[in-house]
Amino acid sequence: MLDRDSREVQVLDRSIDLTPSEFDLLAALMSTPGRVYSRLDLLDVIQGVRYEGYERTIDTHIKNLRAKIESDPRKPRYIETVYGVGYRLNKG
Repeated sequence: MLDRDSREVQVLDRSIDLTPSEFDLLAALMSTPGRVYSRLDLLDVIQGVRYEGYERTIDTHIKNLRAKIESDPRKPRYIETVYGVGYRLNKG
């Protein structure tokens, strides 16, 4: 569950503390489950800029986000990698 107004996130009835960037990434992914977002799309979401030199920072944010919301970050259930493209939120 993600509450945009209070900027709170809960996974399996536990509150999760996220950085502003992590929250914005998760909110974007949750807005359209199944949609694939490129790293540049996600960079635009968190910084308002699509500068290619910083697109790999998204990987770090996703890694940190997975560590906080996934039961096993190495086998993500929620945030999926789409090889060569970017990331999406699992529809299931």
